[in-house]
Amino acid sequence: MTRNESSKKTNLFIILGSIFLTNAILAEIIGVKIFSAERTFGFEPVNWKFFGEYILDFNLTAGAVIWPIVFVTTDIINEYFGKKGVRKISFLTAGLIAYVFVVISVVTILIPADFWLEVNAQTPSGNSFDISYAFNTIFRQGLGIIIGSLTAFLLGQLVDVFVFQKLRAVTGSKMIWLRATGSTLVSQFFDSFVVLGIAFYIFGNWELSQVIAVGIINYVYKFSVAILLTPLLYLGHGLIDRYLGKDLAEKMMKEASSDRTFL
Repeated sequence: MTRNESSKKTNLFIILGSIFLTNAILAEIIGVKIFSAERTFGFEPVNWKFFGEYILDFNLTAGAVIWPIVFVTTDIINEYFGKKGVRKISFLTAGLIAYVFVVISVVTILIPADFWLEVNAQTPSGNSFDISYAFNTIFRQGLGIIIGSLTAFLLGQLVDVFVFQKLRAVTGSKMIWLRATGSTLVSQFFDSFVVLGIAFYIFGNWELSQVIAVGIINYVYKFSVAILLTPLLYLGHGLIDRYLGKDLAEKMMKEASSDRTFL
């Protein structure tokens, strides 16, 4: 590999890794907000009943909005850098997410300055407001959510890369949509249920039926978005091939497909 090719390969990994890291960490931070997808688009909640007990609406975490980008980026990294590339960026991201949670935990126990509380003591409408309480409530997450989130993230990534490689062994260099969408759909199934099971069933007080109910809604959303983002995958693939050049792109994809082990 020439120096120019090596530089292009390194630059590509840095760019893809940066997109992956930014969206993964951002999704964890903003994930504390739950929003109504129906009301956001001007519809009334569907109010489906599940197990004859739980009312299901399309209420999702804000992190779910950008989380599919993480899995699309995973597939692109897998395409050109293989299992080793995905594993490297996944464990690095998990470590940085843990670091973010530690820093936030430390920051939330710091005693707020009096003037900061005073200048933010009221909302624009004149109601009293405790900014320190709001800050801590927004940023602080429970141990169960942190453990569940990190476990689901790593498991989802490992499953994604494994299924992707298995599908590529069948499709070869063709049918990018099949291996990308297929691997995302399988990995998102684990991701959707593992985080809820650990955070709210093992560490929380949810019943198993409630975990299943909410997990289904999350998975349906991710399933739909994964399909809708397929054109973005082809766009990214085309831009990368043009940047790398045909010979280097084919060489990297061939090397990436050679390792089909799970870990």
